[in-house]
Amino acid sequence: MTFVWPKMLWLLALLPLLVLLYLWVLKRKRKTTVRLSSVALAKLAAGTGPGWRRHVPPLLLLVALAALLLAVARPMATLTLPLSERTIMLAMDVSGSMRAEDVKPNRLVASQEAARAFVNNLPREVRVGVVSFAGTAAVVQAPTDSREDVLKAIDRFQLQRGTATGSGIILSLATLFPDDGIEIQHITGQRSFPGNNSNIAKKEAKPFTPVPPGSYSSAAVIMLTDGQRTTGPDPLDAAKMAAERGIRVYTVGIGTTGGEVIGFEGWSMRVRLDEETLKNISVLTHGEYFYAGTAEDLKKVYESLSSRMVVERKETEITALFAALGALLAAAAAGLSLWWFGRVA
Repeated sequence: MTFVWPKMLWLLALLPLLVLLYLWVLKRKRKTTVRLSSVALAKLAAGTGPGWRRHVPPLLLLVALAALLLAVARPMATLTLPLSERTIMLAMDVSGSMRAEDVKPNRLVASQEAARAFVNNLPREVRVGVVSFAGTAAVVQAPTDSREDVLKAIDRFQLQRGTATGSGIILSLATLFPDDGIEIQHITGQRSFPGNNSNIAKKEAKPFTPVPPGSYSSAAVIMLTDGQRTTGPDPLDAAKMAAERGIRVYTVGIGTTGGEVIGFEGWSMRVRLDEETLKNISVLTHGEYFYAGTAEDLKKVYESLSSRMVVERKETEITALFAALGALLAAAAAGLSLWWFGRVA
């Protein structure tokens, strides 16, 4: 919890003074004496007394004052709220290196299984789109709430040469913001792509105004890759485009950081996970980076992402809550005093 006017918290120093004042009043009352003819008569006059009840109203009033003084300082709290609408783009690497078997049964199959479980765990109201990238990028499924269509798109992945991580991010942004006029011909090789009803490249761009990174809460991109960029736009430039639109990019690295030698269509290549770039992408966009060295790790990463994707954190002022609490406690103190003693004291 933070406060808009933290200096007002010094007013809480008055509370100990009020406690001391209350104790002084009690001590002063004890010194008041009345002469009676006998001990029995004194006991009869005293009766059972108010006992512990006499302290309850003052205690409630003290807590009420504390709540009201905190309200004066204007408290702010970060609340976790469910999202009413969200679109998630899965940008997944289908380069030849995904056939490596250091993640069992291989990287591609492990990523498909984890992505399927992730999609099935999302609430139905969350829309999911799928972009695959290798030497170029393609939208294999436009954002939809149909889980069956998304799962079929994930199953259709075909391995290709090259790794264009930047293309995967840019095409995801173009899918999320079809009216922004994001040029995609150089990353897809075509003016439009199957499965998307809007021709992004031909649309007239509306005026674009950058927003703070991570501020767009209605969409996010999750990018999984196992290698370094070999072609296409610089992924950090693509990350800056995402940051300017407020989109968080959560990056997932799969495979070995030391490198793996694999064969693909008669070629032998050594692939190594570029963790530094993936971390920089997440930092630029206010997302997060995850590393998955095994298939089980990858499943856990997607489980964690599933819980993050359906809520948003919002800082809001909760002065009214403290003020209401103070008013209720003060009313309770007055009510109990009237009920037990017939007066507000």
